[in-house]
Amino acid sequence: MPLTLNTRFAGNIYIIHCAGSIVLGPEAKLLEAAFDQAIDYSFNQFVLCLSEADRLDSIGIGLLVRFAERLRRRGGDIRLAAPPPFVTKLLDLTGLSATLHTYPTEEEAIVSFLRQPAPADAQQPKGPRVLFVDDSPDLCVFVRSVLRLHGFNVTTSNLIRDARILLRVDGADYLLAGPGTLQLPADTVLSSLQPFAPKAVPMRLPADFKSLDAEQATSALLQLFNLQPTA
Repeated sequence: MPLTLNTRFAGNIYIIHCAGSIVLGPEAKLLEAAFDQAIDYSFNQFVLCLSEADRLDSIGIGLLVRFAERLRRRGGDIRLAAPPPFVTKLLDLTGLSATLHTYPTEEEAIVSFLRQPAPADAQQPKGPRVLFVDDSPDLCVFVRSVLRLHGFNVTTSNLIRDARILLRVDGADYLLAGPGTLQLPADTVLSSLQPFAPKAVPMRLPADFKSLDAEQATSALLQLFNLQPTA
């Protein structure tokens, strides 16, 4: 079965859901390209969901081991979620079950990263915690970068269910929704998250935020928090 991928992110974790075969040829190249793209966005913690994988050959396993080693040199890691029985058997047979760590569910794999202490040189600012939800990784990078300059501890997600996991583990002081996030109105996104952080202040970016130039977008974002741009 040809390989198809669905990708998303939750905080500093990049999640890749695989359906089909991870084998020599276009499939392995497709997965490697997804890894490389995520690294370009500065992710080094990965969850690879294999619940719908139907084949994994030596090239596929080699790719996963090579990528795990690459991530660990950078202080990151990869975790396999919901592997089918044949994958578990292959890892045991090859002796790689101690190298490629597996978790029964995607949520357990995500939480395992969230509960792991961050390296000293990667600690978040100690200021107010902001959870930003939007489907654009580029917009998430922009919002995170701007607010961190002002001392905020910013976490981003592009799925509501992942945002709920993040809130259960870390909480938030502010809930910030992007414009039309996930094809849902910002108010719908916020109301679905509020029960998981009842004391958090709900906020939303202006509807035209994505069409603003960088300077205007920075000002609009900071105005939400009653802040001024950094000189």
